[in-house]
Amino acid sequence: MSRPNLFKSLAIGGTTAWLALFALLPFLLIVGVSVLTRDPASFVAPDLSLEGYRSIADPGFLQIFLDSLWWAAVTAAACLVLGYPFAYGLAKLRTRRKNLFLLLIIIPFWTNSLIRTYALIFIIKSQGLLNTSLLLLGLISEPLEILYTDTAVLVGLIYTLLPFMILPLYSSIEKLDPCHLEAAKDLGAGRLRAFWEVTLPLTWPGILAGTMLTFLPALGMFYVPDVLGGAKSLLIGNFIKNQFLTARDWPTGSAASVVLTLIMALLLAFYSGSTKGTTPRQAEDLGA
Repeated sequence: MSRPNLFKSLAIGGTTAWLALFALLPFLLIVGVSVLTRDPASFVAPDLSLEGYRSIADPGFLQIFLDSLWWAAVTAAACLVLGYPFAYGLAKLRTRRKNLFLLLIIIPFWTNSLIRTYALIFIIKSQGLLNTSLLLLGLISEPLEILYTDTAVLVGLIYTLLPFMILPLYSSIEKLDPCHLEAAKDLGAGRLRAFWEVTLPLTWPGILAGTMLTFLPALGMFYVPDVLGGAKSLLIGNFIKNQFLTARDWPTGSAASVVLTLIMALLLAFYSGSTKGTTPRQAEDLGA
């Protein structure tokens, strides 16, 4: 076997073994626990039961699940609204300034997201940087109550996930062929119509990728509501954590984890199907 083929086999084999050991096997264990019986003494008993799945069919869990979907959708939408103009402007910058802004986007990945979430407390608390600055400027007469509210949770989710929206959008926008926009202008399209008919469809894969990269993590990011919401905002990630660590109901927590994983898999399948065979409208269609 030649060296390139040997390296390829080792790389593929090593990656497959790693994913099987640290991703597939734990998930199979969770699936197995989800059909066992709760045992307060040893967490689970080796008796088959669907009690865990019956527990998550409770209306209370369904409400938590719907709330989680809502917060994840709002987070993804806010990241898209904030990230698209930034990514568009970034793609049009010159090389030196572009590299600087890309570095600023990547820097947060160098620090653990939990630590960055705790750092937000010093900004948005009553005597934090935000309120102190607004009071000094005379824009408010008393501190804003942001910490331990739903607003703080939303701010934390957007702050954590915004780079995951910007980078796919930037990649799609940077690959745009200027000839399409030039053709749209030649055919009489203004800036707004050229953006709507040409730029937006051509960057649709980046929009979908960014939406998936923000929506899916927002569903299970339990530590942001815990830290910034004061555990008042119960989302599906918090529910699963509480079942394992507080209620010690491992079958219910495992059943909720399995359902969440299946939902994520369906959303990824939708994303895969949406990006296959999608033919964006070409600039020449503007002349019709």
